[in-house]
Amino acid sequence: MNSTGLDVFDKTLQTTHVWLRELSHKDAIGPDKQLAWHALGAVLRAVRDQIPVELAAHLGAELPLLVRGTYYDQFRPEVMPKRERSREVFLRRISDELSMSSPTDVVDATQAVLAVLSHYLNPDQIRKVRDAMPADVRTIWPDPDASHSEASSVQ
Repeated sequence: MNSTGLDVFDKTLQTTHVWLRELSHKDAIGPDKQLAWHALGAVLRAVRDQIPVELAAHLGAELPLLVRGTYYDQFRPEVMPKRERSREVFLRRISDELSMSSPTDVVDATQAVLAVLSHYLNPDQIRKVRDAMPADVRTIWPDPDASHSEASSVQ
């Protein structure tokens, strides 16, 4: 499939569609790709703001180019938000972003996104990010070793 004429754009579009299709097949999100896109961005930004800046940059480098754009949306590391490191605050942030979308269970949607990240990204990187999260947030992040597939190369 060569729709843009640029391999880098075609690859990121294809990879992003794969991720959104997988999220759309999860019960928490359902077939709405728009909701899947909003959930993906909301969870990624909430994760980004809970981890050290250097680790956030490493995670961003692992993401498909198109997804990287939503991840870095409004990111200003020099004015990082105060890290209120609790499950409640983490989920509230995601819920606030998703409130304009279809009603969805924020915990289930968050778990669905985290499972997709664990499935497609480097398990060592996911482990580092997961370990940098507050302990009560880690309880909703599926074990990266249980959901990673070997065929997960994203550029």
